[in-house]
Amino acid sequence: MASEPLSIKNADKSPIAIAIHGGAGVIKKSRFTPEKEEAYRAKLTEAIDKGYSVLNRGGTSLDAITAAINVLENSPFFNAGKGAVYTHDETHELDASIMDGKTRQAGAVAGVKRIENPINLARLVMEESVHVMLSGNGAEQFALNQGIPLIDNKHFDTKSRYKSLQRAKEKMKKSQQSKDYQAAHKALPFEYKVGTVGAVALDQYGNIAAGTSTGGMTNKRFGRIGDSPVIGAGTFAENESCAVSATGHGEYFIRYNVAADICARVKYQGKSIVQAGDEVINGVLKPIGGTGGVIIIDQQGNIAMPFNTEGMYRASKTTQDKAYVAIFSDE
Repeated sequence: MASEPLSIKNADKSPIAIAIHGGAGVIKKSRFTPEKEEAYRAKLTEAIDKGYSVLNRGGTSLDAITAAINVLENSPFFNAGKGAVYTHDETHELDASIMDGKTRQAGAVAGVKRIENPINLARLVMEESVHVMLSGNGAEQFALNQGIPLIDNKHFDTKSRYKSLQRAKEKMKKSQQSKDYQAAHKALPFEYKVGTVGAVALDQYGNIAAGTSTGGMTNKRFGRIGDSPVIGAGTFAENESCAVSATGHGEYFIRYNVAADICARVKYQGKSIVQAGDEVINGVLKPIGGTGGVIIIDQQGNIAMPFNTEGMYRASKTTQDKAYVAIFSDE
């Protein structure tokens, strides 16, 4: 099911707006105690308010999405930063990307292990290097050159994620296809394959931006990298169309170039972000098993947040509206 689209009318000459997500997947209300639900909503509210406050005091869309994503990266609730899932080798490998809609400049990092806030490093790659994507040890060396300290990988350890890793390993071990890693991994439930945070924003200067950060896939091996650091797949922004941050089963989002496809439909076919998002998430991905969702914003401050899963952690705030915070598909 997809969420209801949100939008603002261009009643103000300089609208500001921001949307965030904390991942899409098997998010059932029955799995939440009232206390847990309240805690998740509070963290989403904190993130959206943080980003909006940056916009409201004249900050840029890049500043706003970085601030909002940092809140989510620093929370153990979401699969990014502190809440990153475990790899097969019981460590953490993080990815992130950011894109400026005004210039189409972009930066990304992949497979970093000792960066507390990967979105910050991705932004430095965009602004302080001649490259778009840096990976692994090289990205961490660049971080040191830029004055970002490296932290112990154990900073990202959490009991809940470790238990999830053990369950994933056990499920693969019990699989009748366990001799075949590919088949056994495909047999894993969807919840082990997703988890991302992201933000899109429009500032008072008319510029949009998008950013995405993730801990990747539970029990991933061989240096697997998903869509989150891939410009055009998990993140895309250009003022002429829209800005998109995605969450879901990354392999599908890479193969179908999801973020860029949505923006291309807006730019070349004149479609609204609501229509373009629905076409890609529910029309293209869903029939072939591609599960997940996106948040989208355009230069007028319209927001759409389509997803084809049971839920998606999400929030938005615009010039005219109070913060909208939701978790489940029926909100």
